[in-house]
Amino acid sequence: MKSTVVINPIAGPGRSRTLDACAALARESLGRAGFEVDVCITTAPEDAQRFAAAAVAAGHQVVAAWGGDGTVNGVGAALAGTGVAMAIIPGGSGNGLARDLGVPLDAASAFEVAGRGTNRRIDAGELGGSLFFNVAGIGLDASIADRMAAPGARRGLLGYVIATLSELPGYRAREYAIAFPAGDAEPVSSPALFVALANSRQYGNGAQIAPHALLDDGKLDIVVIKPLSLMGVASRIPAFFKGTLTADDKVLMRTAAAATISSDRAIGFHVDGEPRRGGLTVMLRTRPGVLSVRVKS
Repeated sequence: MKSTVVINPIAGPGRSRTLDACAALARESLGRAGFEVDVCITTAPEDAQRFAAAAVAAGHQVVAAWGGDGTVNGVGAALAGTGVAMAIIPGGSGNGLARDLGVPLDAASAFEVAGRGTNRRIDAGELGGSLFFNVAGIGLDASIADRMAAPGARRGLLGYVIATLSELPGYRAREYAIAFPAGDAEPVSSPALFVALANSRQYGNGAQIAPHALLDDGKLDIVVIKPLSLMGVASRIPAFFKGTLTADDKVLMRTAAAATISSDRAIGFHVDGEPRRGGLTVMLRTRPGVLSVRVKS
């Protein structure tokens, strides 16, 4: 059996191991499970997807993504629909998808799952032609992703908090219209700070934007956050981290397999934290069971 391990050396707030030590851990851990291991180090955002695609072409059975949600997104995009399994070695600041799948946050334990776990089929979302496996977003969410992706931006949870506090005071809500296939969900037409499109429950670090989202139900949870005062934002933070966020007059929640999202200006969005640009309308859909991931046996 063969596997590729894709390592993002700048993911998350910092590593306790050198790259040589990371590569040695990958080879030793997967080697004990009977895998021949190739290790690839990313130097650009597109490398994760390129390395994973090469592993598929070479007939590898497992590709491990060691990094944050962006690294997982790149590897997953290459593996979707191929039957080749993705393993996640959490190395980001939030590790939202890994947490939802129950993957250990410790690298050595995560490699045990990669080598000896079982495969589970999960859905992907597709927004504006780009796949996502955790959460996509429009509005303030996308502006924060832009800021986080800028050269020299501070990473980790603190970096996310700083980016949010920098964007929030001056951000102006935009009007969005969200239409669903007939009978799927009630349409939405509202100004919104942001629109979260969730395949899994959380962004990471326990922050659950869609507490009822399931990775394998063939649907996505759409959460529309209407304009809120700073007090309104603060009052919902406990529920956000407890996983008890519910719909109210400022939080709209829908569940659907597809949607059309429109605005009067070009829509910027992100997929798993990776910034993208769309037109006045972007299409959302679910791709059921398209990705195989390694989970605990």
